[in-house]
Amino acid sequence: MANIGAVLKTEMSRMARKELRGETQQLKKTVSQYRSQIAQLRRRLQALEQQVRRLARGGRREAEPKAEADEEGPNLRFSAKGLAAQRKRLGLSAASVAKILGVSALSVYKWESGKTRPRARQLQAIAELRRMGKREALARLAA
Repeated sequence: MANIGAVLKTEMSRMARKELRGETQQLKKTVSQYRSQIAQLRRRLQALEQQVRRLARGGRREAEPKAEADEEGPNLRFSAKGLAAQRKRLGLSAASVAKILGVSALSVYKWESGKTRPRARQLQAIAELRRMGKREALARLAA
């Protein structure tokens, strides 16, 4: 009888393990689904936070020059490509244009690449540069 008891005990434990394995497999699947959903939500949250930061930075940058432009005169537009085209039209280097405008050559480079925007005072100087011809620009550069 001890043999039947031992066999019965091993069979019951085997069946219990089999049932537990089935239950844990389902739980593992749901846990992995939840983890992937959480990861997806985290990625989405990061993207939205980056977008909010970009909009907050962009909003401040746009608001400041407009306020300065209203105080000092008419609202001037700025285009990075336009500044580069104007510089090439005059046949000047970025350093020469910087000297005429009273800024650093790095500032002119950053404006032309679109990394930064000039302030209102500098926008007025750029507007004056647009009205210049080659001779006048060279004369200002020499002076």
